[in-house]
Amino acid sequence: MIASAAPLIDTPEILREIAVRLVAALLVGAAIGFERSYRGRPAGFRTHALVCLSTSLLMLLTAFEQLWVPDNEAVKLTLDPTRMAQGIMTGIGFLGSGAILRDGLTVCGLTTAASIWITAAIGIMVGIGFYIPALIAAVLTPGTLSVFGWLETHLPAQIYARFTVRFARSAQVPEEELRQLVSARGFTIANLSYHYDSRSQFTEYSMVIRSTQKQHMRQLSEELGARKDVLSFQISPTGD
Repeated sequence: MIASAAPLIDTPEILREIAVRLVAALLVGAAIGFERSYRGRPAGFRTHALVCLSTSLLMLLTAFEQLWVPDNEAVKLTLDPTRMAQGIMTGIGFLGSGAILRDGLTVCGLTTAASIWITAAIGIMVGIGFYIPALIAAVLTPGTLSVFGWLETHLPAQIYARFTVRFARSAQVPEEELRQLVSARGFTIANLSYHYDSRSQFTEYSMVIRSTQKQHMRQLSEELGARKDVLSFQISPTGD
């Protein structure tokens, strides 16, 4: 019975429409993914292209129901496109979560996960033939990633970083002196913790610092690197 519907697939208009939707989804996903690849993100060109293509392909099941559902009164199938979309977006949520990485207080990949999510949504729109919203989203998404990314680097904002520094036990720097050193470079300390290792004989200070200028991190790094009493230090900016 399914075979009786197969000749409909050979209709040039339907074949052309299916091809247009799949190619459009592939190109939109690739365009969004190119921006992510350019910025060195883990999910880039191929990932976004495949996500958009796959979601569009799945939505063709409901958009072209007449091609595969038997035309028989005894068989009644009711397909709900919204349920299909809901299932797709649930699966995409697992894929997006894989792009989010956390190391202590540093969280990376949130923007990439969001771009995967919107790419899937665009694929759904293309798959059902809702071209105008898909086109608008396809234009806005790369623009948002690029333009807003530029704005984030130029607009004033507080920059947070996790700062860890180790001193030899014999040359331990008092907390007040360390606070003055950090404050002199334009930072304020959100919190501070201590760690002492009796076996390795070092004292470690860990804290979250914030500033409004990125160059303050470089200046603090240069000053700590020039000090002989510093065994090691690490400054890890938080954010995407």
